[in-house]
Amino acid sequence: MLLLERPVPRVALLTLNRPAARNALSLALLEALQSAVEALGRDDDVSAIVLAAAGPVFSSGHDLKELTAHRADTDAGLAFFTETMTRCAATMQAIIACPKPVIAAVQGTATAAGCQLVATCDLAVAAENAHFATPGVNIGLFCSTPMVALSRNVSRKTAMEMLLLGEMITAEQAAAHGLVNRVVPQGQALEHALAMAEKIAAKSPLTVSIGKRAFYEQAQMPLAEAYAYTADVMVRNMLARDAEEGIGAFLGKRKPEWKGC
Repeated sequence: MLLLERPVPRVALLTLNRPAARNALSLALLEALQSAVEALGRDDDVSAIVLAAAGPVFSSGHDLKELTAHRADTDAGLAFFTETMTRCAATMQAIIACPKPVIAAVQGTATAAGCQLVATCDLAVAAENAHFATPGVNIGLFCSTPMVALSRNVSRKTAMEMLLLGEMITAEQAAAHGLVNRVVPQGQALEHALAMAEKIAAKSPLTVSIGKRAFYEQAQMPLAEAYAYTADVMVRNMLARDAEEGIGAFLGKRKPEWKGC
Protein backbone atom coordinates (compact mmCIF):
# COMPACT_ATOMS: atom_id res chain seq x y z
CA MET A 1 0.00 0.00 0.00
CA LEU A 2 2.83 2.40 0.91
CA LEU A 3 6.46 1.52 0.27
CA LEU A 4 9.40 3.09 2.11
CA GLU A 5 12.89 3.01 0.60
CA ARG A 6 16.19 4.79 1.22
CA PRO A 7 17.54 5.13 -2.35
CA VAL A 8 20.29 7.61 -1.47
CA PRO A 9 21.79 8.77 1.83
CA ARG A 10 19.53 10.99 3.96
CA VAL A 11 16.64 10.75 1.49
CA ALA A 12 13.48 8.70 2.07
CA LEU A 13 11.28 7.59 -0.81
CA LEU A 14 7.60 6.94 -0.12
CA THR A 15 5.69 5.25 -2.94
CA LEU A 16 1.91 5.03 -3.12
CA ASN A 17 1.46 1.40 -4.08
CA ARG A 18 -2.14 0.79 -5.12
CA PRO A 19 -1.67 0.89 -8.91
CA ALA A 20 -4.68 -1.35 -9.59
CA ALA A 21 -6.84 1.20 -7.74
CA ARG A 22 -5.14 4.16 -9.45
CA ASN A 23 -3.47 4.88 -6.10
CA ALA A 24 -6.77 6.07 -4.67
CA LEU A 25 -6.40 7.51 -1.19
CA SER A 26 -8.29 5.00 0.90
CA LEU A 27 -8.61 5.62 4.61
CA ALA A 28 -5.91 3.03 5.28
CA LEU A 29 -3.53 4.64 2.78
CA LEU A 30 -4.11 8.09 4.29
CA GLU A 31 -3.39 6.67 7.75
CA ALA A 32 -0.23 4.97 6.50
CA LEU A 33 0.96 8.11 4.72
CA GLN A 34 0.41 10.33 7.75
CA SER A 35 2.16 7.85 10.04
CA ALA A 36 5.14 7.52 7.67
CA VAL A 37 5.57 11.26 7.21
CA GLU A 38 5.41 11.89 10.95
CA ALA A 39 7.94 9.10 11.64
CA LEU A 40 10.34 10.34 8.97
CA GLY A 41 10.01 13.83 10.39
CA ARG A 42 11.47 12.47 13.64
CA ASP A 43 14.20 10.44 11.90
CA ASP A 44 17.58 12.16 12.26
CA ASP A 45 18.94 10.11 9.34
CA VAL A 46 16.45 11.65 6.91
CA SER A 47 16.76 15.19 5.55
CA ALA A 48 14.27 15.08 2.67
CA ILE A 49 11.33 12.97 1.52
CA VAL A 50 10.26 12.13 -2.03
CA LEU A 51 6.68 11.04 -2.63
CA ALA A 52 6.07 8.97 -5.76
CA ALA A 53 3.50 6.46 -7.00
CA ALA A 54 3.51 3.06 -8.66
CA GLY A 55 1.87 2.69 -12.05
CA PRO A 56 0.69 5.23 -14.62
CA VAL A 57 -1.45 7.31 -12.21
CA PHE A 58 -0.03 9.36 -9.34
CA SER A 59 -3.37 9.36 -7.50
CA SER A 60 -6.99 9.54 -8.56
CA GLY A 61 -8.02 11.06 -5.24
CA HIS A 62 -10.33 9.60 -2.62
CA ASP A 63 -11.35 5.98 -3.02
CA LEU A 64 -14.88 6.45 -4.35
CA LYS A 65 -15.64 2.73 -4.25
CA GLU A 66 -14.76 2.62 -0.56
CA LEU A 67 -16.82 5.72 0.18
CA THR A 68 -19.80 4.40 -1.80
CA ALA A 69 -19.71 1.04 0.01
CA HIS A 70 -20.29 2.84 3.32
CA ARG A 71 -23.58 4.33 2.11
CA ALA A 72 -24.99 0.99 3.29
CA ASP A 73 -24.01 1.79 6.89
CA THR A 74 -26.82 2.50 9.33
CA ASP A 75 -25.94 6.22 9.28
CA ALA A 76 -25.75 6.28 5.44
CA GLY A 77 -21.97 6.68 5.66
CA LEU A 78 -21.86 9.80 7.83
CA ALA A 79 -19.30 8.49 10.33
CA PHE A 80 -17.02 7.00 7.68
CA PHE A 81 -17.19 10.07 5.43
CA THR A 82 -16.33 12.25 8.42
CA GLU A 83 -13.44 10.02 9.45
CA THR A 84 -12.05 9.95 5.91
CA MET A 85 -12.19 13.70 5.32
CA THR A 86 -10.78 14.43 8.78
CA ARG A 87 -7.95 11.98 8.19
CA CYS A 88 -7.22 13.49 4.79
CA ALA A 89 -6.97 16.97 6.32
CA ALA A 90 -4.68 15.64 9.07
CA THR A 91 -2.44 13.90 6.52
CA MET A 92 -2.04 17.05 4.43
CA GLN A 93 -1.27 19.08 7.54
CA ALA A 94 1.29 16.47 8.63
CA ILE A 95 3.17 17.07 5.36
CA ILE A 96 3.21 20.82 6.02
CA ALA A 97 4.23 20.31 9.66
CA CYS A 98 6.98 17.80 8.78
CA PRO A 99 10.37 19.46 9.37
CA LYS A 100 11.75 17.69 6.30
CA PRO A 101 10.89 19.00 2.80
CA VAL A 102 8.52 16.72 0.89
CA ILE A 103 8.91 16.54 -2.89
CA ALA A 104 6.24 15.04 -5.16
CA ALA A 105 7.42 13.10 -8.20
CA VAL A 106 4.39 13.04 -10.50
CA GLN A 107 4.15 10.59 -13.37
CA GLY A 108 0.73 10.39 -15.03
CA THR A 109 -2.38 12.04 -13.61
CA ALA A 110 -3.14 13.56 -10.21
CA THR A 111 -6.79 14.35 -9.69
CA ALA A 112 -9.03 15.55 -6.84
CA ALA A 113 -7.33 14.65 -3.52
CA GLY A 114 -4.39 13.40 -5.59
CA CYS A 115 -3.98 16.91 -6.97
CA GLN A 116 -4.40 18.18 -3.41
CA LEU A 117 -1.51 15.94 -2.35
CA VAL A 118 0.76 17.40 -5.02
CA ALA A 119 -0.23 20.94 -4.07
CA THR A 120 0.46 20.19 -0.41
CA CYS A 121 4.02 18.97 -0.99
CA ASP A 122 6.73 21.59 -0.61
CA LEU A 123 8.08 20.97 -4.11
CA ALA A 124 6.79 19.03 -7.11
CA VAL A 125 8.39 17.64 -10.25
CA ALA A 126 6.08 16.52 -13.04
CA ALA A 127 6.75 14.42 -16.10
CA GLU A 128 5.71 16.07 -19.35
CA ASN A 129 2.85 13.57 -19.72
CA ALA A 130 1.39 14.39 -16.28
CA HIS A 131 -2.05 15.96 -15.98
CA PHE A 132 -3.88 17.57 -13.08
CA ALA A 133 -7.52 18.23 -12.26
CA THR A 134 -10.02 18.86 -9.48
CA PRO A 135 -12.98 17.24 -11.26
CA GLY A 136 -15.33 16.69 -8.34
CA VAL A 137 -17.85 19.15 -9.74
CA ASN A 138 -18.39 16.74 -12.63
CA ILE A 139 -19.71 14.00 -10.31
CA GLY A 140 -21.61 16.14 -7.82
CA LEU A 141 -18.88 16.22 -5.15
CA PHE A 142 -17.12 19.60 -5.18
CA CYS A 143 -13.40 19.39 -4.42
CA SER A 144 -13.71 21.46 -1.26
CA THR A 145 -10.74 20.06 0.67
CA PRO A 146 -8.46 19.95 -2.41
CA MET A 147 -9.42 23.61 -2.82
CA VAL A 148 -7.48 24.49 0.34
CA ALA A 149 -4.11 23.36 -1.01
CA LEU A 150 -4.87 24.37 -4.59
CA SER A 151 -5.83 27.95 -3.70
CA ARG A 152 -2.59 28.32 -1.73
CA ASN A 153 -0.51 27.43 -4.80
CA VAL A 154 -2.20 29.05 -7.79
CA SER A 155 -4.06 32.31 -8.37
CA ARG A 156 -7.72 32.60 -7.35
CA LYS A 157 -8.90 32.74 -10.95
CA THR A 158 -6.90 29.64 -11.87
CA ALA A 159 -8.13 27.76 -8.81
CA MET A 160 -11.75 28.65 -9.52
CA GLU A 161 -11.40 27.65 -13.17
CA MET A 162 -10.02 24.24 -12.18
CA LEU A 163 -12.67 23.77 -9.49
CA LEU A 164 -15.66 24.94 -11.51
CA LEU A 165 -14.79 23.41 -14.89
CA GLY A 166 -13.21 20.21 -13.58
CA GLU A 167 -11.01 19.97 -16.65
CA MET A 168 -7.52 18.48 -16.94
CA ILE A 169 -4.54 20.80 -17.25
CA THR A 170 -1.17 19.73 -18.64
CA ALA A 171 2.11 19.61 -16.78
CA GLU A 172 3.26 22.72 -18.62
CA GLN A 173 0.10 24.57 -17.55
CA ALA A 174 0.57 23.34 -13.99
CA ALA A 175 4.11 24.74 -13.98
CA ALA A 176 2.97 28.06 -15.45
CA HIS A 177 0.28 28.32 -12.76
CA GLY A 178 2.71 27.45 -9.94
CA LEU A 179 1.26 24.05 -9.07
CA VAL A 180 4.55 22.27 -9.87
CA ASN A 181 8.14 23.48 -9.94
CA ARG A 182 9.55 21.67 -12.94
CA VAL A 183 8.46 19.66 -15.95
CA VAL A 184 10.85 16.93 -17.07
CA PRO A 185 10.88 14.27 -19.81
CA GLN A 186 8.51 11.35 -19.40
CA GLY A 187 9.90 8.71 -17.05
CA GLN A 188 12.32 11.10 -15.34
CA ALA A 189 10.17 12.69 -12.62
CA LEU A 190 11.49 10.46 -9.84
CA GLU A 191 15.09 10.88 -10.96
CA HIS A 192 14.81 14.66 -10.89
CA ALA A 193 12.92 14.68 -7.59
CA LEU A 194 15.61 12.54 -5.97
CA ALA A 195 18.28 14.88 -7.33
CA MET A 196 16.50 17.82 -5.72
CA ALA A 197 16.21 15.88 -2.46
CA GLU A 198 19.95 15.10 -2.50
CA LYS A 199 20.78 18.79 -2.89
CA ILE A 200 18.55 19.64 0.06
CA ALA A 201 20.03 16.79 2.12
CA ALA A 202 23.50 18.29 1.63
CA LYS A 203 22.46 21.39 3.57
CA SER A 204 22.09 21.92 7.31
CA PRO A 205 19.03 19.94 8.43
CA LEU A 206 18.43 22.45 11.22
CA THR A 207 18.45 25.39 8.82
CA VAL A 208 16.11 23.67 6.38
CA SER A 209 13.71 22.78 9.19
CA ILE A 210 13.74 26.34 10.52
CA GLY A 211 13.15 27.73 7.04
CA LYS A 212 10.29 25.40 6.15
CA ARG A 213 8.41 26.14 9.34
CA ALA A 214 8.97 29.88 9.01
CA PHE A 215 7.77 29.89 5.40
CA TYR A 216 4.35 28.47 6.25
CA GLU A 217 3.99 30.49 9.45
CA GLN A 218 4.75 33.87 7.87
CA ALA A 219 2.56 33.16 4.85
CA GLN A 220 -0.52 33.45 7.08
CA MET A 221 0.52 36.72 8.73
CA PRO A 222 0.00 40.40 7.90
CA LEU A 223 3.14 42.07 6.49
CA ALA A 224 4.40 43.76 9.66
CA GLU A 225 3.75 40.68 11.78
CA ALA A 226 5.52 38.50 9.23
CA TYR A 227 8.63 40.69 9.30
CA ALA A 228 8.68 40.76 13.11
CA TYR A 229 8.30 36.98 13.24
CA THR A 230 10.95 36.22 10.60
CA ALA A 231 13.40 38.72 12.16
CA ASP A 232 13.13 36.76 15.41
CA VAL A 233 13.56 33.49 13.50
CA MET A 234 16.75 34.80 11.88
CA VAL A 235 18.15 35.95 15.23
CA ARG A 236 17.55 32.51 16.75
CA ASN A 237 18.94 30.86 13.61
CA MET A 238 22.05 33.04 13.82
CA LEU A 239 22.72 31.72 17.33
CA ALA A 240 22.73 28.10 16.11
CA ARG A 241 25.98 26.20 15.76
CA ASP A 242 25.27 25.36 12.08
CA ALA A 243 24.90 29.05 11.20
CA GLU A 244 28.22 29.84 12.87
CA GLU A 245 29.82 26.92 11.04
CA GLY A 246 28.25 27.78 7.68
CA ILE A 247 29.23 31.43 7.78
CA GLY A 248 32.72 30.54 8.99
CA ALA A 249 33.11 28.00 6.19
CA PHE A 250 31.93 30.55 3.62
CA LEU A 251 34.36 33.18 4.85
CA GLY A 252 37.15 30.62 5.13
CA LYS A 253 36.41 29.20 1.68
CA ARG A 254 35.94 25.65 2.93
CA LYS A 255 33.17 23.08 2.98
CA PRO A 256 30.92 23.30 6.06
CA GLU A 257 30.42 20.37 8.43
CA TRP A 258 26.81 20.31 9.58
CA LYS A 259 25.83 18.99 12.99
CA GLY A 260 22.11 19.80 12.91
CA CYS A 261 22.26 22.03 15.95
